[in-house]
Amino acid sequence: MRTGGSGVSSLKRTVLHPLYVEYGAKLVDFGGWEMPVQFDSILKEHEAVRGAAGLFDVSHMGEFEVVGREARSFLQSMVTNDLSRLVPGRAVYSPMLYEHGGTVDDLLVYCLTDERYLLVVNAANIDKDYAWLSEHATGYAVSVRNRSDECALLALQGPRAASILQRLTSVSLAAVRPYRFVMGEVDGVQALVSRTGYTGEDGFEIYVPPESAPTLWRRLLAVGEADGLLPCGLGARDTLRLEAALPLYGHELDTDITPLEAGLHRFVKFDKGDFIGRASLITQQETGPARELVGLRLLHRGVPRAGQAIVALSHGCTAREGTCIGRVTSGTHSPTLHQGIALALVDAGCVKIGSQVGIDIRGRATVAEVVKIPFYRRAR
Repeated sequence: MRTGGSGVSSLKRTVLHPLYVEYGAKLVDFGGWEMPVQFDSILKEHEAVRGAAGLFDVSHMGEFEVVGREARSFLQSMVTNDLSRLVPGRAVYSPMLYEHGGTVDDLLVYCLTDERYLLVVNAANIDKDYAWLSEHATGYAVSVRNRSDECALLALQGPRAASILQRLTSVSLAAVRPYRFVMGEVDGVQALVSRTGYTGEDGFEIYVPPESAPTLWRRLLAVGEADGLLPCGLGARDTLRLEAALPLYGHELDTDITPLEAGLHRFVKFDKGDFIGRASLITQQETGPARELVGLRLLHRGVPRAGQAIVALSHGCTAREGTCIGRVTSGTHSPTLHQGIALALVDAGCVKIGSQVGIDIRGRATVAEVVKIPFYRRAR
């Protein structure tokens, strides 16, 4: 169960936890969950997803069900994206905001029926998000239910994901386009199969009852072994999402970071009507955000990490040289690009594509170039 460990460990565990040792996982504390950071090596797992396929346990994510005749109008008031064209079988990504424009969380909204929706939220935010939604549901003909303990979630990602998964289901996966989903059997188990992911590759997220997840995990790894499918941990998930410049809550989005600052303008639909935080975002859009998210690639050896200072250099920066203009939000050594990369929030207007800045790595200003993001985009 997902109610936590016993003995010396107070960390929560997914239903797949008993299999981690069997598959050689190295475990870490991730937001209060005991999760695998890697099974073999982060590099091998990363390369497997880019070239073949990887299987992730992401059952720590939260799932809420929102039901009622006013479910759509309620959710329209809660998130920044427009749900008016959402029909059963489709999903959208959206931030959810506080009144001041800061981010409560970023989540997926699945339309099951016109009056029933599934929300998938970040693991560390489950309690906070549930309280926020429940508080604001007052006055709507709607109920909000936390179903997190009733769902396990496996993510099968990579260019061979579809062919591997197709061996275990009669559902035509070719007909499931990105941000679409179907209900059907996978290896004899009723599942919600969604063409979504967090790696920058093609892939699927598979929602099943917790008691079915361990068997499905084993079966997927068995049928995909010849294709190079590997079990993957959170380490590879992070390097993959960072190459794809996908935001991570607590880094690129947070209580004090708005979606406009994070470069998520396309997920904010001002013309859909009112939503929590709309007025603040309109003001920010009119005056211009004080900060902007940029991509950086190191020109020399080094590994950037979250929290490191960004300083202006004379090459293409409008700020005085040596001035601190921002902070790294996420950084890593890119296995695909073979260099250090980072996302950073910097003072708006200070830099442009091609500008050079310094990243304070261990007291030295390592030179980095401002580049377009994402750093990696898969071939279509």
